[in-house]
Amino acid sequence: MLWFQGNSLQIAKFSFGLLRNLSASNTALPVLTLFTKDPCPLCDEAKEVLKPYEHREVDITLPENSTWYERYKFDIPVFHLNGQFLMMHRVNTSKLEKQLLKLEQQVLETN
Repeated sequence: MLWFQGNSLQIAKFSFGLLRNLSASNTALPVLTLFTKDPCPLCDEAKEVLKPYEHREVDITLPENSTWYERYKFDIPVFHLNGQFLMMHRVNTSKLEKQLLKLEQQVLETN
């Protein structure tokens, strides 16, 4: 758990810089989506790691999310960034940081 807390702090600092740059440019903030269900120990772990981030959660067991249930029922947690598949099963902080940096660079290039 300490490993996650250390990385979460690092990610929080990193994402704060990204959010500052994005908000200064009037660009929409990235949307991180966690597809989950209950019970799901891996989802609980992912939620702890994602605490520094604003993210939305989609409970795939709800009737209105049946499409997501059919797609991800054996693979949760699943993570999307801006509506695109990013990763599944565990939070890969390196991959998440890389994608956020890529978004930040795109914003800086358009300004």
